[in-house]
Amino acid sequence: MVVSTSQGRSRKRRMRIALSLGAAGVAAAVTAVVLTQVAGASPVLPEPTLAPPGLSTLGAGELERRVAGAVVGDTAAEPARGSAAGTPVTSAAAPWMAQLWYHDDRGTGAASDDVDLFCAGVVVAPTKILTAAQCVKGYNWYAYGAVVTGTDRLPTAGSGTAGLHGGTVSLPLRQYYDPAYISGIYADDIAVITLDAPVKAEPIRMATSTDPVAYAAGTAAEVYGWGRTASGGGHPASALRVATLRTRSDCATAGVCAQGAKPARCTGDTGGPLVVGGRVVGVVSGRPGECSGEFSGLRAHLGTVSARVDDANFSRDHRADVFSRRTDDRTGFFKTSKGSSFDPRDELGVWEAADLVVQTDLDRDGFQDLVWRRGSDGGVFWAHYDPFREVWSTKRIADDWSTRAHVVAPGDVTGDGLPDLVSVDEAGVLWIHPGHGDGTFAAPVKAGSGWKRYDFVVGHGDLTDDGRADLITRDATGHGVYLHQGTGKAGTDAFAPPVKVRTWKDYDALAAVGDVNGDSRADLLARGHDGTLWLYKGTGKASAEIFDTRVASAPDYEQYDLLG
Repeated sequence: MVVSTSQGRSRKRRMRIALSLGAAGVAAAVTAVVLTQVAGASPVLPEPTLAPPGLSTLGAGELERRVAGAVVGDTAAEPARGSAAGTPVTSAAAPWMAQLWYHDDRGTGAASDDVDLFCAGVVVAPTKILTAAQCVKGYNWYAYGAVVTGTDRLPTAGSGTAGLHGGTVSLPLRQYYDPAYISGIYADDIAVITLDAPVKAEPIRMATSTDPVAYAAGTAAEVYGWGRTASGGGHPASALRVATLRTRSDCATAGVCAQGAKPARCTGDTGGPLVVGGRVVGVVSGRPGECSGEFSGLRAHLGTVSARVDDANFSRDHRADVFSRRTDDRTGFFKTSKGSSFDPRDELGVWEAADLVVQTDLDRDGFQDLVWRRGSDGGVFWAHYDPFREVWSTKRIADDWSTRAHVVAPGDVTGDGLPDLVSVDEAGVLWIHPGHGDGTFAAPVKAGSGWKRYDFVVGHGDLTDDGRADLITRDATGHGVYLHQGTGKAGTDAFAPPVKVRTWKDYDALAAVGDVNGDSRADLLARGHDGTLWLYKGTGKASAEIFDTRVASAPDYEQYDLLG
């Protein structure tokens, strides 16, 4: 299969997943999957030609050159003089801090036309940096940027790797900023940069929208950064500092929230985190060159930010792709999303023994994982790609799940920032399997009963713009479609009572694969009895208007018996 690398070139690679497979069994209605019976199937070893776009071949030397150029060109990188606001803090206390360096020399020998920028950021997942939109809009971070993690000191220009003071430099792969952000206004000043490869820096969790403490007025909060010492100039702190302040109530609802009286941040802090109780509640904002107490509150942006933090897909862009298996020869395919339709399919090999396949990213490395079930014995496996060795590894994560009517990979159900699995057993009991972020799980938690009535239970991402994973079900008899809104809790209150949003009789398959059209909202795919695959784009509304008008995304889908 020919795929585009992150350098824009094409190369052909064949990857094999070494799996011990038995005969495919009788299919059951499961999440994101349409199943048919496989009669007399013999053991077949899937040999998917599955190779995601690989890591960049750009050397560390080029990234260090970008950092060095930005250090020299941006006045925020001058050595510290005097004392900066706040108190010093080490990487051990704030391992999730990141430095964003940008240097574009415009291809000329003169320095007068160079574009240089320094911002702070925070690691919220191994490949995700939360920062300010003003640090992203109008810049090409893939072409001219570099991100440094794992150090509390600013780089020393001209010293190569040694000048990073133990930090690691990474390549920004793609960027996103809140579409409501307007340059010069500084409301909705939120952005996410996706790195080409995961970093070792420990991520910090984002506060949930229902956290009673995180957004309460008067709560003690901490702001981190390398900001200048005064408005209109001055010099940065050469080492990381932290200042303590009190939040105001508008942090919970507004695009901009203010600390109030005493300025708490200056240029150089921009993009850094506002932290309450060990969780990010906002991002440092405000006008460049000024000191202020302005922050973009995260709560008002949790839906779009969470979608970008959890957006792994096969093509490594920001749109979810679809897996399918052809009925006649059991060949698996990935179709890459183009927004409202899909590119021609890429063959993945024979998936004869699987009776369930769903997409996820259990290890949060930014590369698409597959969770699949073997029909012969109900064994469930996690296939995950190692971008450094360019091979797939497979791990058995469950035994004898052949009687599970539904298995779903909706994302983070429990509110701990780590992806989970959900299953429904033969008695109709809903179980949550809390993930550890490495392909292992805590003991299952019972989350409710009565789910036997549904012939489809699907979910992948946030449908209601609150940053929490949701589920969609369909009643097997009345064909009513229901939203089960996630609460971010583990237990019988993990999902709110169902809300009827549709009645669908004309579909024989439902699949949830994430954000297909790239607008940071989860979508749904439905297959009609005539084989047409319809895309229902999410609107973010927790009501009957949860989906926009359907769009025909692909014909001839009656030829597939697995979708996910």
